[in-house]
Amino acid sequence: MLSLWALFLSAFGAATLLPLQSEAVLVGLLLRNPDAWLTLLLVATLGNVLGSLVNWLLGRAIERFREKRWFPFSASQLQSAQRRYQRWGQWSLLLSWMPVIGDPLTLIAGIMREPFWRFLLLVTLAKAGRYLVVAMITLGWFHNG
Repeated sequence: MLSLWALFLSAFGAATLLPLQSEAVLVGLLLRNPDAWLTLLLVATLGNVLGSLVNWLLGRAIERFREKRWFPFSASQLQSAQRRYQRWGQWSLLLSWMPVIGDPLTLIAGIMREPFWRFLLLVTLAKAGRYLVVAMITLGWFHNG
């Protein structure tokens, strides 16, 4: 049970702006207990999606502070991110699994007032897909022999 909490917390933290690697935790747990792959996949996905939801909520709340000195983005950075998001729209959330760009995408989605249900659906598909590929590689499901 402690292993599942460690996986959940690493996945949750990795979805925020913290530099964590939940995939390494997942791989370690898969190698130790391959029969639990579905449970591990679900726990990692849940933690990662909830972490992304925190980013979305922060994005919805933080924009009202854009005129404050401590605001983390310059006006031009925020406008540039918003233009890119408007260009690609909600479909860009399918890239939320990617390192470096995924976490800011979920924050920008909140700033852009992406509807909750669509955000949740697209981010869940992206995050679950990534963890499924990690599990498949780890467990050798791509092996032809």
